[in-house]
This record gives sequence, structure tokens and C-alpha cells, in this order.
Amino acid sequence: MPATTGHLYDGIQEYDNPLPAWWSWLFIGTIAFSVLYFPFYHMGARNRTLADGYALAQAENARLAFAEIGNLQPDEPTILRYMHKPEWVSYGKAVFATNCTSCHGLQGGGLVGPNLTDDEYKNVKSVSDIARIVSEGAAAGAMPAWKTRLQVNDIVLVSSYVASLRGGDPGPSPKRAEGEKIPPWPAPPPEEAPSAPVDNAGEVKEATGGVNDATGQADASVTDS
Repeated sequence: MPATTGHLYDGIQEYDNPLPAWWSWLFIGTIAFSVLYFPFYHMGARNRTLADGYALAQAENARLAFAEIGNLQPDEPTILRYMHKPEWVSYGKAVFATNCTSCHGLQGGGLVGPNLTDDEYKNVKSVSDIARIVSEGAAAGAMPAWKTRLQVNDIVLVSSYVASLRGGDPGPSPKRAEGEKIPPWPAPPPEEAPSAPVDNAGEVKEATGGVNDATGQADASVTDS
């Protein structure tokens, strides 16, 4: 018969079943580990937690992604231009999927928030208003302000994606149209021509090589056609 502790409660005997030694030492080890863990992660230098590391990794990814395009302006020409660049529309779609689908649906057809695929808008008169609303919010906070949670480039690119949803597939059960019908988006502005390279003397060189100013001879980098 198993040993008992000698305790008896309402006719119920308490068996003496001590915890295994390995379990007891593991429990003691976790207590000892917490003595080091707590000051390291909660009282030491910043950016040591997994959440901090993730935020830093996100910032670095954004820095690398935006190195190509620099700092964007949340204006109509910029939004229209990037609305027609598939690789950056895909980036805006990722921002939308992370932050906006709970209110606007996976395809922008609307849930709590309005349908983004029709021609009726409640707070938008021009395409630049999309970036303003994403940044500042609307409807007394029902649409939150994202300017403290997203970078300006994120706001511009998600606005380009939202603009591209107009006239698209809203999904299986779209929300009814709300607001007023507005004119179609304007055509995107022409791409800016790259500036001509400048030599060490500060003189602008011809992009095709052309004639060498000093000698009048054809530039050696240009081959005869």
C-alpha cells in the first residue's frame, strides 16, 4: 500500500507522492533564471526584447525598400504615379492587408468601413484626400489616424493601392455605396527624366557621349552605327 502523509479529510487519505527530483530542480532553475532574465530585458538597455527586435527589423526592411524611391510626398501626382507601378502597388497591398482589412475587407469591399471599390466616397474629393484620411483619420475616430503608426512612404503607397481598388472586384458580399460619386482619377503625370550626369569640373556631359569638347574628336565610348 502506498505511503500516506497521515492527513485525513472526510475519510479521504492523502498519499505521499513527492514530485520527481528533476521537476523540483527544473522549477528551482526557472526561479534562478528569472533573476537574470528580468533585469536584462526589463531594466537594462533598450531594444532587447523580441518585440523591439521585430520593430528594428521592420524599420531596416523599410529603409532598404525605400532607398530606391527616397521620401515620397502625399500629394496627387505622387499617388497617381505609384498607383501605376505594380511593384509598389504590391507593397501598398501588404500594408493594407496588415492594417486595413478588418474594417474594409480583404478586397476593399467594406465591412465596418466603407466600400473602396465603387465610385462613391464619403470624405474623398480628390485622390490626395485618401492619404490625408489615412494620416489624419475620419468620422470622429471611427477611421483611426495612422500618422503615428505608419511612415509617410507607407501612407503614400497604401493610398496608391486604395486608389487602384476603384472599379475592381469587391469580393463576395460588398457593402452598399456610401457618399457622393466623384469624377474618375486623373491620368498619372509623366515620369521625370533623369538628370544629366555632371563631371568633376561641374560641366554637364551629354548622355550619349557625343563629341569631346576639348579635342573635337568623337568620344571613344561611342561606336559608329
